[in-house]
Amino acid sequence: MLGPLEAWHDHTSVPLGDQQQRFILVVLLLHANKPVSPERLTEVVWPDNPERRTLVRGYINKLRKAFEGTGTSIETTATGYVLRVREEDVDTVRFDRLRSAAARASQDNDQRRAIDLLREAVALWRGRFLEDIDIDRVGGAEVIVPDESYHDALGDLADLELVTGDHRSARDRMRRAVRTSPDNQKYAELLMRALIAGGDRAGAIRVFDSASDALAEFGIEPGTVLRNLAERARRGEPVSSLPSRPGKFTGRSAELAEIEAAAAGSDERRAVWISGAPGVGKSGLAVEAAHRLRHRFPDGQLLVRLNGFTPNVAPMPVSEALTQLLLELGVPAEQIPDTVGRKATLYQTQLYGTKTLVVLDNAASPEQVRPLLPETRDCFALVTSRKMGEPDIGEHVRLAPLPPREASALFEKLTGPFRVRGRAADVAGLVKRCGYLPVSITVAAALLRKHDRWSLDHLLGQLDDTGSWQDGGAAVHASYRQLDDDQQHVFRLFGHLPGPDVDLVGAAALIGRDVADTRKLLYDLHEVCLLEEVAPDRYQMLDSVKEFAAAGPPDEEALARLFDFYLVTLANAGSAAYPFDRTVQPPVDRESPLGLRFTREDEAVGWIAAERDNLMAAIRLAGPDHAWHLAALIWRHFNTTNRFEDWIDVVSTVRPDGDHGRAHLLVRLSTAHDRCGRHAEALGFAEQASRCFARLGDVPGEAAALCALAVSAMQLGDHDKAVRHYEAALAKYEQCADLRGQGHALSMLGYLNEQHRRYEVAMRQQERAVVLLRQAGHLQGLAHAVNNLGAIRQHLGMLDEAIPDHFEAHEIALELGDLCVAAYALTNIADAHRLAGRLPEALHHHDLATKAAAGLADADLQARLYRDRAATEFDRGDLHAALKLYRTLLDMATGTGNRTHRSHGEIGVARTMHALGMHADAVAHWDTAEAVFRELGQPEAEEVRAERAALTCACAQR
Repeated sequence: MLGPLEAWHDHTSVPLGDQQQRFILVVLLLHANKPVSPERLTEVVWPDNPERRTLVRGYINKLRKAFEGTGTSIETTATGYVLRVREEDVDTVRFDRLRSAAARASQDNDQRRAIDLLREAVALWRGRFLEDIDIDRVGGAEVIVPDESYHDALGDLADLELVTGDHRSARDRMRRAVRTSPDNQKYAELLMRALIAGGDRAGAIRVFDSASDALAEFGIEPGTVLRNLAERARRGEPVSSLPSRPGKFTGRSAELAEIEAAAAGSDERRAVWISGAPGVGKSGLAVEAAHRLRHRFPDGQLLVRLNGFTPNVAPMPVSEALTQLLLELGVPAEQIPDTVGRKATLYQTQLYGTKTLVVLDNAASPEQVRPLLPETRDCFALVTSRKMGEPDIGEHVRLAPLPPREASALFEKLTGPFRVRGRAADVAGLVKRCGYLPVSITVAAALLRKHDRWSLDHLLGQLDDTGSWQDGGAAVHASYRQLDDDQQHVFRLFGHLPGPDVDLVGAAALIGRDVADTRKLLYDLHEVCLLEEVAPDRYQMLDSVKEFAAAGPPDEEALARLFDFYLVTLANAGSAAYPFDRTVQPPVDRESPLGLRFTREDEAVGWIAAERDNLMAAIRLAGPDHAWHLAALIWRHFNTTNRFEDWIDVVSTVRPDGDHGRAHLLVRLSTAHDRCGRHAEALGFAEQASRCFARLGDVPGEAAALCALAVSAMQLGDHDKAVRHYEAALAKYEQCADLRGQGHALSMLGYLNEQHRRYEVAMRQQERAVVLLRQAGHLQGLAHAVNNLGAIRQHLGMLDEAIPDHFEAHEIALELGDLCVAAYALTNIADAHRLAGRLPEALHHHDLATKAAAGLADADLQARLYRDRAATEFDRGDLHAALKLYRTLLDMATGTGNRTHRSHGEIGVARTMHALGMHADAVAHWDTAEAVFRELGQPEAEEVRAERAALTCACAQR
């Protein structure tokens, strides 16, 4: 039945007669081993000819004769005819049974058997179900067609083949399937995965394009899974941030089996929480398990160290962890949202439809972990922590110290069999002295390897000489005692290292030696497993070792050297990466002979990104002077990547001693809160910053604070005050010859004059701003000014002249990687096309603007996008879409307190309701729009009043 209707016995075809006789047989097959009355057969096969009931007996007799000697028969019972057939002889039944058996095999983690069963099931299909039978003649809508089951089986089979590494079979199978069903997203997904696994990324992109075209015929966009796969094909190899596999991993077979079983399971949230004491091998087990599971999760393997119990390092905030995961997944930094909620949503969207493994190492608590757990069922998480996990997170594996036999086997593997041959009892005593802990055993083995003249007895003596050190710490103590004075000093310094790791030059600054000496000292500690090299010339100390190293007081002079190095290098990096910012950066009066200098912007940006976590840890641990300088200097990095909340979080711990530090942080806090839509808080910070800079007589600082005050006043609707602040700031910038600042103030004055329809004044200010910003080389400010200039040309009806301005702004923004400015430029281009009556082009650019702004936490930008798209929807006649967008704009403006956006939202809702005939509902919005425009001192107030006066409906009521 799975294809044309056929019957076979002993490799011989059984003749089934003419079409009418075959209809009778199909009805009996669909009710196999159940009685079907002659009346029912007549009703199904000849619904409009009940007199044909007399033909039924003849066809039944012919079928009986055809089935003679086959083991299949047709019996006559009191209630009708019964086709007696073994269920396994019917291909539809065999297909269902094979699928069920395959599902059980998959649950038992027997993937090879599941593949064999599904291959047998799929092979039963010779075409479409009952391909040569008119379904309407055998039951019509009552017949359950198993085509969907076939599609599921085919997809499950290809999925399993991909998991087991047989991507060629999956590729060939899915190529045929995609040809027959080009709009089947699941088939396209599997074929793309197979092609990517085989290295044919271009082929995968072609499949995506073909699927997109096929779906477009139905007005459907490709789903998240397909889009993610296309992006992966463009980027290349799937991401993997796993460290190298632990060398000489030994034992833990039961725990590994438990983890692998959980990974193969089908629970809604699949995760394993590994807990245990320091040094018991939690991270090593997680990394070993992750490597063993790579074939199950071909779309990526991510690892984030959460620093839950790392000495002298604060646990990683959830926001930072999400940022790191998103960066690992290939999301550009500028597209990462600023709030935890939006980051979490984007993170889950990136994982959706993928098979990705996430390792969350050294978690502080379940609360830290929950937002980081993948929600999609095809992903899996491994969590390590000293604390026990909660039942809702997943399976729990509690690690005890190694069993004595496995502990001895680990030591023997690490040292080599010849050193310990015939000394089983002594090895057993040694690993017992190490507490059966893998970290301590590894340190002890490294000590024996380094001293090739030592005997096992001598090593045992060293461990016994550690005195009162508890089991487990004895090996680290013994290894420490073998270090010379310089090595011991470096070991202790690493115990108080702020941040998760340090590079070679930073370590040299910490130690107070040159780079060559430092490299040798770090190599010596690495050789005896007291340090780990996590990347070339970048080192970290394992937490259990770091606790030992941190037993004494910190060396304040050494930490000051490290903080000086960070401060001097960050100042140099900021100057190279953001040259337009030099005039507003606080001066650095510290020195560091090892401080790095940068000649290229990309090198400077790369250093800041690589050291970001260490710099943030330094801000939390350093004294007030280092802390506020570091926070102020790293601000621009967080500003350009739209990570305002992360910066606000770390700065909340900084308490500068004087006005200078307070002023620099306050003015930046004002900007950060403004960009997050908290305008009232932004105003408060700007006012405090202004007072501090005034007391200091810091003219550039006063100008920056005046600009912050102007922004807050503008967002809160006091445009006159905003103009006064910008004019005062412009005078200050002229006083200190700051071209960037002058250009910025002029551009914002032009924007405000544009809002009040003083277009000629606004045009002159924007044109002057463009000249100044080009001279200053401040491309980001130039993009804004050129964009604003184009907007004024639109108001003056110069649409063809406006669009090139916006395109220039867009090109500059793309060059800078500033998607916020790019989105503003695109929505302005859309507006120009709308005003010119080119609505399809307008919609296209609205879509591009929305895509560019995806994930950006900029409330002002989002409000503009809603407002501009609503205007286009209104003009093209989709009033319901326009009303929805205007209401969203109004909700956002109410939440942020931005009265300018509120005025546009109110008038948009009023006009759209009027057009929809919702006159009574529109009255309140007309009233509010007029009132808010009047409060803002904008000419739209009189226009709204006149517009209403001309209406004859309820909208004119006041």
